[in-house]
Amino acid sequence: MRILANDGISQSGISALEKAGFEINTTTVAQAQLIAYIKAHKIEVLLVRSATQVGKDVIDNCPTLKLIGRGGVGMDNIDVKHAQEKGLHVINTPDASSESVAELVFAHLYGGVRFLYDANRNMPLDGDSKFKQLKKSYASGTELRGKTLGIIGFGKIGRATAKIALGVGMNVKYHDPTTDNATVDLSFYDGQSISFNLKNSNKEAVLKESDFITVHVPAQKEYVIGKKELELIKNGAGIINAARGGAIDEVALVDVLEKGKLSFAGLDVFESEPNPEIKILMHPNISLSPHIGAATKEAQERIGLELAQKIIQLLK
Repeated sequence: MRILANDGISQSGISALEKAGFEINTTTVAQAQLIAYIKAHKIEVLLVRSATQVGKDVIDNCPTLKLIGRGGVGMDNIDVKHAQEKGLHVINTPDASSESVAELVFAHLYGGVRFLYDANRNMPLDGDSKFKQLKKSYASGTELRGKTLGIIGFGKIGRATAKIALGVGMNVKYHDPTTDNATVDLSFYDGQSISFNLKNSNKEAVLKESDFITVHVPAQKEYVIGKKELELIKNGAGIINAARGGAIDEVALVDVLEKGKLSFAGLDVFESEPNPEIKILMHPNISLSPHIGAATKEAQERIGLELAQKIIQLLK
């Protein structure tokens, strides 16, 4: 059985699949040639991440396909409903990358409260000539401990983010229309653990009462955080989006940043990805990363293994 891992797969995933008798092809095929390649090579399993689009055209014109797999959580680059209507299996890896995304959220948070996003731009330029001025500019940082983190969307990544926040000593509030109250188990390196019971709050309360907001929702048709929501957020707060571009209204975000209502934003995803707006890229109060939430060695190993296990279970 032939598998095309068009956006790559970890060696652990390849080994597990080859051991089960699958033939793995890791060629990266351009989107325009994808259909022809799948047909020519009689590909039965197509594995993608966020780069490759699997729409109706691919599904309808590739009759050999039996399974489409997404290495990651969100599947907005796959027409899942149409694939399932055509009898294809569609899988993803919701467990594998949660901790990696959560850690990136905190990389942006720590960088935000200590102005690292700006210091890393200015130190190479002026660090040798304006050291004392820069030191004074960045001397009013704050700590995360004791502050309130508001989490919009409390799925696996939202919960993983809550665990880090609780470990740091933050208060956690969350809003999720599909979740009631939740228990979060925080485990430590030596086998000890502690459980926290958290209550689902309404969205307005989370926005008004949190010092920092982080968004963890799937792709949406409308903004989860638009102009109205940004106006509700505390003055001086920070906001992070490591979920999906379009979860936050970027025009409204720039507006509140320029007015000084928000102190900083951290963005790993963008509305116009893969070509983020220049206003976003050049803004002095935005911490930036190029959609790397799940891009750790550990997460990629887990993703590869989780894909392999599911494929073997469904097709063998």
